[in-house]
Amino acid sequence: MVYEFEGRTEKEAIDRAAEELGLEKDGFDVEILETQRSGLFKKGFVKIQVHTDKPVSLNPSKPSPETSQFREAAVFGDPESQNEFEQKLVDFLEGLIERMGYNGKVTVLFREERKIGLKIDSEYSSILIGKKGKNLDALQLLVNIYAGRQGREDMRVILDSENYRIRREESLVRLAYTVADRVRENRGSILLEPMNPFDRRLIHTTLNDIADVETKSEGEGLYKQVRVFYRGSMR
Repeated sequence: MVYEFEGRTEKEAIDRAAEELGLEKDGFDVEILETQRSGLFKKGFVKIQVHTDKPVSLNPSKPSPETSQFREAAVFGDPESQNEFEQKLVDFLEGLIERMGYNGKVTVLFREERKIGLKIDSEYSSILIGKKGKNLDALQLLVNIYAGRQGREDMRVILDSENYRIRREESLVRLAYTVADRVRENRGSILLEPMNPFDRRLIHTTLNDIADVETKSEGEGLYKQVRVFYRGSMR
């Protein structure tokens, strides 16, 4: 199911979503649709889209108060599987790679309370990652579906290879600031290439604190585009 919420800040919007859906904050994925900084004649706001497969009980109410949320830090420890569930994930992913016609060794990259990272080591890593990480995203989706069928809908699986995720984040942050400089210079807007929800959220979050630049997601489907525009310009 997909829901939309707004708030003055990203945190307020997420708090409102958790309150009204009756879910914990790690029980849904968040995609930022639009950010707008506050100004003399308008209030700032953040619009988010919430994706969840969990049953919800809508509970309209006032936004929840500011609270601190404890989140267990990622544990980078033993790369070998520590239980049956982890071993099933490793075997499933290695089987997928083999059926694709390649070889690869899968190990555990990190562990969190409701998240686990798996690392793929392969001489074919560039193929398994794919253009803009699309093959890696597809593999990640399949592994998460498999985890749900094992009764672990609460667990989110993150795949990486050759530190692609970190390199991609660094590249997107640089892109965001470069584009922001361009739209501030020409007082216009720039539409970025289609991105998955996680990459789009990184662009929105990176530029959220730049006072005269705003962002908005456009399009349909999973791979939407982010428009970066100068405040006051035509959208």
